[in-house]
Amino acid sequence: MRHYLDHNATAPVRPEVIEAVAEAMALDGNSMSVHEEGRKARKLVEDAREAVRALVNAPVNGVVFTSGGTESLHYAVHGAMAPHKIERIFVSAIEHSAVLANAETTGAEIEIIPALPSGVVDIGWLQDRLAACDAARDGAFLVCVMYANNETGVIQPVREISDITHDAGGLYVCDAAQAVGKIPVNFVMSGADMMILTGHKFGGPLGVGALVAGPNLPLEPVMRGGGHEENRRAGTHNVPGIAGLGVAARLAEDSPARANEIAALRDRMQTAAEAAGAKIWGADAERLPGTLCLSASGFPGATQLMTMDLAGIAISAGSACSSGKTKPSHVLKAMGAGDEDSLCAIRVSVGWNSTDEDAEAFIREWPAAYERIKARAA
Repeated sequence: MRHYLDHNATAPVRPEVIEAVAEAMALDGNSMSVHEEGRKARKLVEDAREAVRALVNAPVNGVVFTSGGTESLHYAVHGAMAPHKIERIFVSAIEHSAVLANAETTGAEIEIIPALPSGVVDIGWLQDRLAACDAARDGAFLVCVMYANNETGVIQPVREISDITHDAGGLYVCDAAQAVGKIPVNFVMSGADMMILTGHKFGGPLGVGALVAGPNLPLEPVMRGGGHEENRRAGTHNVPGIAGLGVAARLAEDSPARANEIAALRDRMQTAAEAAGAKIWGADAERLPGTLCLSASGFPGATQLMTMDLAGIAISAGSACSSGKTKPSHVLKAMGAGDEDSLCAIRVSVGWNSTDEDAEAFIREWPAAYERIKARAA
């Protein structure tokens, strides 16, 4: 029996979502066509848009469908450049690699916002740095700080970041891909100008997500063609994927009700790992309920992943987007970790369909594997 403990990489697709995608694939019609078949497809798109809007309390017409989180980040960063005359981008040291990669292609000057050992960004540094900014002298700026970290699960003070950014005259982009569908996320209350989400992190299909933008926020389209998405993102709608995202969004409204149960699974695994000698990252900060990041000295993350896989347990060695690489985690390095701790780190993540049996499998197998490693090194 397999035990899937890698929800932060991709959560299992909910059965209702699979059904919705299959039904949508059986329909004829392009969502931009005016005949009956086209109108049916368009209704699926707009119903899904309303479900996503309701899930995160987005403004009317504020949800722009994309192919996922990376495209949404690309659109947010590049789309804001010309309309807002952005000359400087502040990127937190714990951001997903897609944020910095896109920022580096804009031509804007980039500054890195440091993180504290807790895994929370250094609000004091940001406040002091932005207080020293002069828009007339330094130009307009963009601040990019995620809602919750994909490796540690640490939740960031997004409203405070938003207020600091706006007081200094900047725009705030919040990558909420790991938070949406797991904890309550309110776009309006967050104060963010743009927010990113993607379906496959909370039981939706792969390859579909959204950029949520504030009312009437000017953005330059980065994909041009037809008049899709009110001329904000060209390209024929992925109607089955969007329909599935809508169903996942509606189902996710009930996810916070199970947050305590999911956190209890995480905490049981954490207790067992700590007892075996692991170091827990982000334990002193507020975290996503299902995320556990740990380091085990002398037990490389890649080896842990393979060992657990052979035991029937799926985990990640850091971010899934970079887990095939051997370089240390930039997130843990930003928190003060040395190379040993960074290279010996894993991420265990549970979610909507995780069970006691899943947690017990980790509690049974991981400490025993670590004890074997330590015995060989003795």
